[in-house]
Amino acid sequence: MSTRDRLLAAAEELYGGQGIDAVSLREIQRASGVKNVNALQYHFGDRAGLLTALLEKHSHDVELRRHALLDRYEAAGEQDLRALAEALVQPLAAKLSEANSGSAYLCIYADLMNRRQPILPPAELEDRGDSINRWRQLVDPFLDPTAAQVHRRLVVIRFVIGELARRAATAPHTDDRVFVSQLIDLVVAMLTAEASPETRRLVEARPRD
Repeated sequence: MSTRDRLLAAAEELYGGQGIDAVSLREIQRASGVKNVNALQYHFGDRAGLLTALLEKHSHDVELRRHALLDRYEAAGEQDLRALAEALVQPLAAKLSEANSGSAYLCIYADLMNRRQPILPPAELEDRGDSINRWRQLVDPFLDPTAAQVHRRLVVIRFVIGELARRAATAPHTDDRVFVSQLIDLVVAMLTAEASPETRRLVEARPRD
């Protein structure tokens, strides 16, 4: 295993198990077994660079899986919101049973998505890859107009990542299929729920930028 991969593996294990704020870069370097104390800075620069590398390690196969599901959706030529919900959930849910630190990735991703003081730019987390932007465009026709204004798609994405992280934190499980299917059901319900009259009133009354 290369020095870079050893550092990444140590960071995944410590960040995924203890949380980002509980772990120092020095602890990661020690846990990796890498003797060169400057190796982490050389390969990643700083904590943000290390976390970006952790996300990128896993995002490629998530992208491939989601694009494949979206290709299948478009080829079918039918308006099927559950199929779109599956395209959001399943590529990430596959990480639950992945031996290569998939559960740690989900915990780290959720940690990054739900912070008062961001470590990485929010746009970098919310728009990781072309597949999520493609998914958002395909979901648009199903959304209540007011729901679209209050960014319900982003709320759904955050919800999915949070729920998967909670599941990952208690892994391993014998079978994740019921959990994943129910999560897909919840995504469909969230996307199709109409905004209440009170929410509509508040949205219409708020100042325009």
